[in-house]
Amino acid sequence: MFRENLKVLDCTIRDGGLINNYQFSDDFVKAVYHATCEAGVDYMEIGKNLCESEIYNREAFGKWNFCDQDDLKAIVDSYDGDYRPVLAVMYDVGRVDTQSLLAADQSVVGMIRTACYVADIDKGLDLVKRSKDQGYETTINIMAPSAAIESDLIEALQQVENTPEVDYLYFVDSYGAFYSEQITSYLDLFKAHAPSKELGFHGHNNQQLAFANTQQCIIEGVNLLDATVNGLGRGAGNCNLELLLNFLKNPKFNVQPIYQLIQEQMIPLRKDIEWGFNDIYGISGHLNQHPRAAMKLRGNEIDKDNCYDFLINSIGDIA
Repeated sequence: MFRENLKVLDCTIRDGGLINNYQFSDDFVKAVYHATCEAGVDYMEIGKNLCESEIYNREAFGKWNFCDQDDLKAIVDSYDGDYRPVLAVMYDVGRVDTQSLLAADQSVVGMIRTACYVADIDKGLDLVKRSKDQGYETTINIMAPSAAIESDLIEALQQVENTPEVDYLYFVDSYGAFYSEQITSYLDLFKAHAPSKELGFHGHNNQQLAFANTQQCIIEGVNLLDATVNGLGRGAGNCNLELLLNFLKNPKFNVQPIYQLIQEQMIPLRKDIEWGFNDIYGISGHLNQHPRAAMKLRGNEIDKDNCYDFLINSIGDIA
């Protein structure tokens, strides 16, 4: 439960923004940032840094999808305490304007996380190299490994191993499909083919296993762990930050500000948006499916709890 080099990354705003198109108020984002500062969390991922276009704009998709420096600085400057986590943003392959990337010493951001599927590993690693050249800490987050062909995944891992610019290699349970035995099996694969890389883990809670699987990753030596306040995140959400901090028993962490944030911000937010486990998401996780179909059903007030119908239709889609 205690390992000095183990670090925690809060991705409440970035993952939670997938629920509401990043339409969080500045006050809400400031409250999350202040709580992570006071809790002693190591990293705080505040959003994505995507290309803005006429269709894909800030009004429709929220400022935290784009993370302009002025917006980020306003959040950082709103806190007057001594400790601040390293601020992170996420790059999605194919939707990033690399020409606008500032050098790290000119930015309030310290880490860039690049998310890509196995098929796009070349493009993902190119973004990692560009980020490292500009002085950032880097991660490569391999999404949906549960849906990848093993030989393709191995080849991608070998490419990561041969890319010194990667600081952390992330194992991502995108569909919330894994059990603890599979966590160990996949991590063995990651270690075998990318042995020099520090590992990270990002779990989803479709089968109520995000916290348990994060614990399993700790046992297996993973040193960077993702979590969100109250589990806020797309669909069934993520590993709960408050549970993780309690479990780690590291004196550098203080969980009290997180519970205050839950009481003052997350409970009211649940009146407007839904996240967390239900049987619809449980089915999508069990069947190793992307949660988009489950999320669509949950948006239908009439049929949103029809778990039997969803199961039968999902099995039919697989067949």
